[in-house]
Amino acid sequence: MSRVVCSADLFPEQLERLEAAGHTVVGLPLGNANALAEAIPTADAVICLLNDEIGPRILDAGEHLKIVANVAVGYENIDVAAAQRRGIAVTNTPDVLTEATADHTFALLLATARHVAEADAGIREGRFAPWRLQQPFLGADVHGRTLGIVGLGRIGAAVARRGRFGFDMRILVHSRSGRPDLERDLGAERVSFEALLADSDFVSVHVPLTPETRHLFDAAAFDRMKRSAILINVARGPVVDEAALVGALETGAIAGAGLDVFEGEPAIHPGLIRCRNVVLTPHLGSATLDTRRAMADIAVDNVLAVLAGRPPRTPVTGSSRADSV
Repeated sequence: MSRVVCSADLFPEQLERLEAAGHTVVGLPLGNANALAEAIPTADAVICLLNDEIGPRILDAGEHLKIVANVAVGYENIDVAAAQRRGIAVTNTPDVLTEATADHTFALLLATARHVAEADAGIREGRFAPWRLQQPFLGADVHGRTLGIVGLGRIGAAVARRGRFGFDMRILVHSRSGRPDLERDLGAERVSFEALLADSDFVSVHVPLTPETRHLFDAAAFDRMKRSAILINVARGPVVDEAALVGALETGAIAGAGLDVFEGEPAIHPGLIRCRNVVLTPHLGSATLDTRRAMADIAVDNVLAVLAGRPPRTPVTGSSRADSV
């Protein structure tokens, strides 16, 4: 009988699948690194979340460990190379969260452009200004404007499709690798990072977190953007220098931001809390019931396959980072 250590709060049907296959599931408190470290020595499999750090110390303690199944697309929380050296499979949950995350990207874009959160707060505080041409909360047009996509992976492409075919937007893309067929289908222009910043009305971030992308959006990047531009980040928090972003928002270097991820989450830069021209959500990109169930199903599929001596469904095959969220 195998022991599956699970820091993810799986749904009942996934727990039943693991138990029906004869495995013992050891549930851990969410975000408790000590509990995870204590449980690893007897674990045959681990199902974990992005906030679980799986490094060499954890991996070395897993004498019987065969698989680490991350319930996310990204896997920067796992030392993949160290796992591979030890013969431990690493898996993720690609594809199933693409559309939900793209939906949330546009929710943030529209909410920021049209001051939805600020207007909602105003009404709840009893401030319903009379209708007039120059009333409070005048927003920015979205339809027909220019959308810059930084990172044209699965999620970036899904956001680009929404912008191009849903809002008739001009699409600019900057990506480390060209995708000519996709770019042609989207009517997108592939441009330099600097040109994208200078020309876009909305800039949406969809790159993985790597040493090269950490603080990709810094003070210099914000200075290149239009003063009317809005930044949207549903990728990884450290891609954006939050202190620099606060400065850009406070000085009007850019008009606003919609953020679903943060540098030190769950901690958030206090300056972002003060800013009225930013919409904040707590890492909800894939947070729909159907999507989260599908993610959990893939993680369990991977564990069941490896423990049965079969190849995993969605293996991570290299140490590079996956498409975001």
